Amino acid sequence: MKRQKNIDYLNEYFQIFIGVVLTSLGLKAFLLPNGFLDGGVTGIALLVRTQVDLNMSYLLVLFSIPFLILGYFTVSKRIVVKSIISILGVALFIHFENFQTITNDKLLISIFGGLLVGSGIGIAIRNGSVLDGSEILGIYLNDKFGLSIGKIVLFFNIILFTATAFVETIEIALYSVLTYIIAAKVTDTVIEGFEDFIGITIVSRKHAVIKKAILLELGVGLTIYKGSSGFGNNGKVEDFDIIHSIINRIDIKKMYRVVQDIDDEAFIIEFDVNTVKGGVLRHYINKKKNRKLPIKTK
Repeated sequence: MKRQKNIDYLNEYFQIFIGVVLTSLGLKAFLLPNGFLDGGVTGIALLVRTQVDLNMSYLLVLFSIPFLILGYFTVSKRIVVKSIISILGVALFIHFENFQTITNDKLLISIFGGLLVGSGIGIAIRNGSVLDGSEILGIYLNDKFGLSIGKIVLFFNIILFTATAFVETIEIALYSVLTYIIAAKVTDTVIEGFEDFIGITIVSRKHAVIKKAILLELGVGLTIYKGSSGFGNNGKVEDFDIIHSIINRIDIKKMYRVVQDIDDEAFIIEFDVNTVKGGVLRHYINKKKNRKLPIKTK
């Protein structure tokens, strides 16, 4: 057990190292040589660097300190320790590594700079580390005032990019916004994964027939909740089954068709699912052609 835990720790730090390398490459080979900004603390450091003759690595560490101190009182100590190691790692890579500028095309700089920085940040966050202190600020304000973390970070970056338009040029500000959008989207994709899952909850009088049809037609696992009573267009309903399932987005239309062919008045709730582990779903994703789940009969 202890050995497995040590292996997990090493794997986390190895992945954080990969995230640090990708972020450093995006900054040093794309954004820094061309004066483009990313969002958050990194963006502040990049903007200040255009006005003062200080090494980017020093600025990155300097501007991260207040957020790390805030994180000490806001998030777990383990996250803070990992974040300190990660930020120092990025600063050291930027300081010592001499990544050559790959392109001078502004559109390519925005796209690939954002892609690399977003990938690095996403990998770090997925392994319990923060490469940008603005997320810590978002967590703190969310706990304190109930504000959305996403809106806090967005507002933070609106101020940053507005300042960029005045200090630099509107063109650089616009390219920086594009970089930030790409980086944010890639970060979300890395954190949430590439598989696009959908959760489905179905309430219907014909629940028994729908259960069997879903198992036969889609071959997915089901979780059944007992419903005691409900109220709808048809009045009060008692003692019914609530069907819950997770499917890949590609099969969502088929799921609706199967249910509505049986009961076109069925109540269906659809919601996004970020991560799924274990269960029948993994077999479903890799299922052999025409594979059907067995249906137990009494």
